[in-house]
Amino acid sequence: MTAYSLAGEPPKSPAEIYDALFVPALFQQWGAIVAGEARIEPGDRVIDVACGTGVLALAALDCAGPTGRVTGLDPNPDMLGVARRKTTRIEWHDGRAEELPFPDRTFDATVSQFGLMFFTDRARALREMMRVLKPGGRLAVAVCGSLARSPGYAALATLLERLFGERIADAFRAPFVLGDRELLKSLCVEAGIAHAGIKQHGGKVRFASIASLISTERACVWTLGGLLDDAQFTRLIKEAEKALQPCRGADGSVVFDMPALIITASRDK
Repeated sequence: MTAYSLAGEPPKSPAEIYDALFVPALFQQWGAIVAGEARIEPGDRVIDVACGTGVLALAALDCAGPTGRVTGLDPNPDMLGVARRKTTRIEWHDGRAEELPFPDRTFDATVSQFGLMFFTDRARALREMMRVLKPGGRLAVAVCGSLARSPGYAALATLLERLFGERIADAFRAPFVLGDRELLKSLCVEAGIAHAGIKQHGGKVRFASIASLISTERACVWTLGGLLDDAQFTRLIKEAEKALQPCRGADGSVVFDMPALIITASRDK
């Protein structure tokens, strides 16, 4: 993976930048929420699918306590490398959501946050998440809400399309493609999940500056990473200063809404 430098610091991998910037700006707040929707209790055995650098897995561990067991699974070795530095109490595994390397009825709870949008076969991944649940086990899967409900990212998507065309803008829009209740319901039906619930939770995006937001997106391999050259990113930062002005605070920070939709379900037998 390409390494990037931030504010004169030594080069960091995209996974390290994700953990240093994306996690506090966006993902940290969701760990406790998703773990709560899965009703994780002390002593539970839990798997976090597409665990990234371990935000949700750590929140699950807090709920499962010293008698619980938490497994984090991700196909990205660099993400797992960062996660492994955080704790040895979580079992970190390399693997794909569509082929979970665990027997049926292994876990009390299956959780995942902001990964489903990127899975190759989403319905199969959901079936796998249900397969590894014990009878009575709970599922909680979070996806980004509609782009229209996230004004900062919506403005940035519009700007990207104006500057660089639809292909680049659509790559940036990719995390928001499942932000529709009816689409998620259809996906659950396809996956054979009966009586799935879908809840919307409010959330915030917080970056120290517009430049920090753009630099972080540059390191994100799922959206803009590798798509724009240095000159294009310099232009993007300049134009974003104007486009994101409504989201900018007096101290230069950027704050805007970004809700999530959370699928919940349980295994009957």
